[in-house]
Amino acid sequence: MVDKIKVEEALDQIRPFLQADGGDVALVDISDDGVVSVELQGACKGCPMSQLTLANSVERVLKEQIPEITKVIPAEL
Repeated sequence: MVDKIKVEEALDQIRPFLQADGGDVALVDISDDGVVSVELQGACKGCPMSQLTLANSVERVLKEQIPEITKVIPAEL
């Protein structure tokens, strides 16, 4: 099971980079099989580069720091 506090701490490391461009990221859910759902916010939400940001920044950092994470996906809100 993925620890929510560890995920939030890892997201806190990513946030300054997103916030510098007017965006942010919020944890929405963690499934039992290690899939983390996040919501890109602010300028990141509608950005055409949001999928790259999610894969190359958010997912990479989370998986490096928390090996139990299997995948990071955008939340369907």
